[in-house]
Amino acid sequence: MQKLLLHVCCGPCSVAIFEELSQEFDVTVHFCNSNIHPETEYDKRKQEVIKLCKELNLEFIEEEYNPKEWFEKTEEYKDEPEGGKRCPVCFEMRLDKSAEYASKNNFDWLATSLTSGRNKYAEIINPIGLQVAEKYGIKFFEEDWKKKGRQEKATKLIDEKGIYRQDYCGCIYSLTE
Repeated sequence: MQKLLLHVCCGPCSVAIFEELSQEFDVTVHFCNSNIHPETEYDKRKQEVIKLCKELNLEFIEEEYNPKEWFEKTEEYKDEPEGGKRCPVCFEMRLDKSAEYASKNNFDWLATSLTSGRNKYAEIINPIGLQVAEKYGIKFFEEDWKKKGRQEKATKLIDEKGIYRQDYCGCIYSLTE
């Protein structure tokens, strides 16, 4: 099986895709989310992902939590609404770190759970994933995880497993919006 590094943002966005990807790939989960604020929220989301990884016997890798870097990269877009110009900058920062990790650790593929989010669009995220994967010499698994009944499956699994479901994307700007 080829090795796939799955960038994961939270439990609700990833719960329905772990099993599907694991049928085709040797999946490792990469939690790379310096955008999530406050840190207590970051920890809640991380713990949910760790719990799911343990249930499914998936390796969990945590990228350094560095909100200072995130604020520096997104500062000029702080007044943008969720879904505005700030979001692609945020996606690229996180996916670039995941692609770099994948390349340095001999992964064949990179994927992300981001397109599971109701306000996260595959037509914006997938081109960024393709770009960063090419930069690091790996392949990007393009998918819109909201399609093919996955959103309904995720909702069911979230309820069954009692997964913490957040009510904002993660960044401080979307929290105050």
